[in-house]
Amino acid sequence: MRLALRQAAMDDQEVPVGAVIALDGRVVASAHNEQVALNCALAHAEVLAIQRAQAAMGQARLKGCTLYVTLEPCPMCAGAIIMAGLARCVFAAFDSQYGCCGSLYALPMDPAFHHRVPCEGGLMEEEASALLRAFFASRREKADDTALWQAKLYHPHLPLAND
Repeated sequence: MRLALRQAAMDDQEVPVGAVIALDGRVVASAHNEQVALNCALAHAEVLAIQRAQAAMGQARLKGCTLYVTLEPCPMCAGAIIMAGLARCVFAAFDSQYGCCGSLYALPMDPAFHHRVPCEGGLMEEEASALLRAFFASRREKADDTALWQAKLYHPHLPLAND
């Protein structure tokens, strides 16, 4: 999970989520979110790590592999976890908005699927949550600065709180 946290902190333009896939205690692949860099909504850390692990192992099924990820997987990533045949998923921070490995739904553990993937959450949760909080606080601050700059530009006659 420490490597996943380092991956999460790789790019200050991306939501800080990192993922690592391991087999028998050995790292097979790692990734961080690249949605902004690739201009692709599918470029979540989990999906990229799965693709890299499949390439490294030369197979689509990641039998025996564990995914470590800093944020609870969303519905898309939970589906990818099932389809890749991972043995286990361990995540740090719970996601009350999109989490589909226990928070909103437990997709990988649904008995309707032939392959079920056990999921565990909360490993190094505070560290991962702190990264996410800092990222979104920075985003809000930048948005506030932009709004203030635009207000001054387009409405120079109005008194503003920061003047």
